[in-house]
Amino acid sequence: MTAKDNTNRNLFLILMILVAAAFRLLAFKYKELSNFNPVGAIALFGGAYFTSKWKGYATVLLTLFTTDIVINYLYTSKLTLWYGGAAWVYLCFALMVLVGNLLEKVNVINVLLGSITAVLIHWLITDLPWLYGTLYPHTMAGYGESLVKAIPFERNMALGTLVFSAILFGGFELAKSKYTFLQDKKQLAL
Repeated sequence: MTAKDNTNRNLFLILMILVAAAFRLLAFKYKELSNFNPVGAIALFGGAYFTSKWKGYATVLLTLFTTDIVINYLYTSKLTLWYGGAAWVYLCFALMVLVGNLLEKVNVINVLLGSITAVLIHWLITDLPWLYGTLYPHTMAGYGESLVKAIPFERNMALGTLVFSAILFGGFELAKSKYTFLQDKKQLAL
C-alpha cells in the first residue's frame, strides 16, 4: 500500500464517519430518535479500520466532540465546549474504539458482539449514579435505579449501534472489494 493509498483510505474512512455523525443531529429534530444514533458504531468502525490506531481514537473523539458542540448549541443556544460528566462519556467512547481495535476479523458475529459490548460499556459507565448529582442515591440501589431508568435510551443506542454498524462495516467491506486502495497491507499480501 503506497502512502497515497493510505492517505486516500484514511480520507475515505473519515468521510464515512462524518456522514454517519450527521445522523446524530436528527435526534434534535425527532425526539423519538433520542439516543438512536451512530456514535457506538462510529467508535467501533474507527477502531477496527484505521491502521494507525491513534488516528482511530483522534478521528472518533474529535467527531464526537464537534457534534456534541453542535447538539449542545441546538438545545441551549449557548456554545458549550465541555459539560459535567463529559470525561466519563469520552472514556466510554475511547473504550469502544478499543473494542473496535480488538476485532480480529470483521464479520457479522464479531461486529454484533462488538456492538453489544459498546452498548454495555456506555450503559454501565454513563449511568453511574454520582454522575447525576442527587438524582439517584449514591448506592448500589441508586445505581440499579439509574440502570433501569436508562433502559429506553440504551435500547435506542443498541438499535442505532447495530443499524449504523451494519451500514458502516458493510459499506466499507463492499467498497474494499471494489477499490484496492481501501484494503490494508494484510489484505493486499494475500
